[in-house]
Amino acid sequence: MTGLRLMAVHAHPDDESSKGAATAAKYVAEGNEVLVVTLTGGERGSILNPAMDVPGILDRIEEVRREEMAAAAKALGVQQRWLGFVDSGLPEGDPLPPLPEGCFALVPLEESTEALVRVVREFRPHVMTTYDEMGGYPHPDHIRCHEVSVAAFEAAGDPERFPDAGEPWTPSKLYYNHGFSAARLELFADEYARMGEPFPMQDWLDRIRTYAKERGDIMGRVTTQVECGKYFPQRDDALRAHATQIDPNGIFFAIPLEMQQRLWPTEEFELARTRVRTAIPETDLFAGIDDTDEDPDR
Repeated sequence: MTGLRLMAVHAHPDDESSKGAATAAKYVAEGNEVLVVTLTGGERGSILNPAMDVPGILDRIEEVRREEMAAAAKALGVQQRWLGFVDSGLPEGDPLPPLPEGCFALVPLEESTEALVRVVREFRPHVMTTYDEMGGYPHPDHIRCHEVSVAAFEAAGDPERFPDAGEPWTPSKLYYNHGFSAARLELFADEYARMGEPFPMQDWLDRIRTYAKERGDIMGRVTTQVECGKYFPQRDDALRAHATQIDPNGIFFAIPLEMQQRLWPTEEFELARTRVRTAIPETDLFAGIDDTDEDPDR
């Protein structure tokens, strides 16, 4: 498998490292092109690593986030493009405060869609990935990322839509990323119980169990599991590159790498749109795509 192109659309710098990162690294290693499109600069992200909460970092946070993103992209081997919108921040409180003026979530959908369509037509991906309708979690930028990605997937091949945004290109498939599931954490918890040790992610598991009772485990939506455990070290290096956001002693690294690779060496996706024939379940995001057919609508 060579010469295929994957575009991973994300809301903020660091999202690409926590969602589908090992899959991206795998496809690059196999000779394909992967482009991460980062919709916002992550300017309003909090400093979540105590070691980085020092004078001077917050004052230049936009520049720092760009430096971190460059290091993460290098760790994964991917290309990366900024779309240039401004982070909306995560509103907190009851009632929630209004979103800041000019932020990504308030930009008219037609405007942000055209910006992404321009990149789609330039890069010409066979496959796109993004978040589900809940954004993975209900951050306004993640929800908007879903809306923009779906709209761009539908519009990029239509010559009547955004005629000044480049030559039309029709991506073949669109996937939603799916991360931690109850089933995955239950498997790790069972292993800790077998060893007679407390499970370090029990709080996460309890929250995900509650969510799964209300809406069902996310594994019920998964259509595609990509085996990529070999690339978990690159994923972790990319996560650590986002030093303002990721605590190297934090929850992302609570489960030993060897245990993850042995018990659950895959990343999970949901096939949301396809223009090619494929069989579910899948083990490959490019399943059903012939790299000699440059555009499925031609």
